[in-house]
Amino acid sequence: MSATMRAAVCLGPGGPEMLEVREVPVPAVRDGWSLVRVEGAGLNRSELRTRQGHSPNVVFPRVLGIECVGVVAVSTDPALPEGTTVAAVMGEMGREFDGGYAEYALLPNALLMPVATTLPWDVFAALPETYLTAQGALEALGALGAGPGGGRLLVRGGTSSVGMAALSIASAHGLEIAATTRQKGRIDALTAAGAAHVLVDAGGPLADDVRAIWPEGPDHVLDLVGAATAVDSLSLVRRGGTVCVAGSLSGWAIPDFQPVAMIPSGTRLTAFHSDDLKGEAGAALLQRIVRQVEAGVYRPNIDRVFSLADVVAAHRHMENDQATGKVVMIP
Repeated sequence: MSATMRAAVCLGPGGPEMLEVREVPVPAVRDGWSLVRVEGAGLNRSELRTRQGHSPNVVFPRVLGIECVGVVAVSTDPALPEGTTVAAVMGEMGREFDGGYAEYALLPNALLMPVATTLPWDVFAALPETYLTAQGALEALGALGAGPGGGRLLVRGGTSSVGMAALSIASAHGLEIAATTRQKGRIDALTAAGAAHVLVDAGGPLADDVRAIWPEGPDHVLDLVGAATAVDSLSLVRRGGTVCVAGSLSGWAIPDFQPVAMIPSGTRLTAFHSDDLKGEAGAALLQRIVRQVEAGVYRPNIDRVFSLADVVAAHRHMENDQATGKVVMIP
């Protein structure tokens, strides 16, 4: 193994140009941490916010990346011998310590999820954060398990990576799905991913469009837009239905939120955070997701695959809302 590696280092808060590919030392292994040879990393909008300076605990320079897949190169855990294929998500990757935007990542053993798979690296890299979040959010909604005709699901932010994954999972479970997009040019992509109905969201209330499809409203709303649309989502779901906020495309905070006035009686509001499925908590679920992808049951949507050298272009692509589905980087 070489003593050095290439890594995309974020030099400080700012635009995509703050990411610089450098030759840096391969991290030294220490107790409780193992070295992973990174074979792929999914890119996420949370990394844009960290790069922009919105993660207050991050000390720059920092190698970003809240997820990666690869192979254990040097192990300090007998349960994770060298050569084991692994994935890792969250747990302060790319924030408190360097993450997946590199050829090697030194990661806590508790974060590593061993996975057996025949998938190519770019497909495998598209799954961990996106599909664990989508699966966890759909389970939080209570939307899975009923079989064909089991419910009506509205996905707001349908062309996001989590939105596309949710469509794949929900359609495999027989739900009737509507999804939103801000761009008419993405309607066909949402239909191909499993949406029976596509609504073009111009930024205003969706009540008329939704009632035209489902007069009583959807049973479940997966809101990936977040703060800007959560209150409107509560007005759309049927009485007794559930809204799950699992994304923050519009930010985290809902200004002037008044629960008694804004949550209809009997309607449920919940949330899901992917950190709940890091490490051992998500390992078995990720293995099941991989098997479903290998069997063709779930159909991951990869927007583009970038090289590590093109990390600046990858961030510009995401920041300009050009992606439909998951953006992946291969070192």
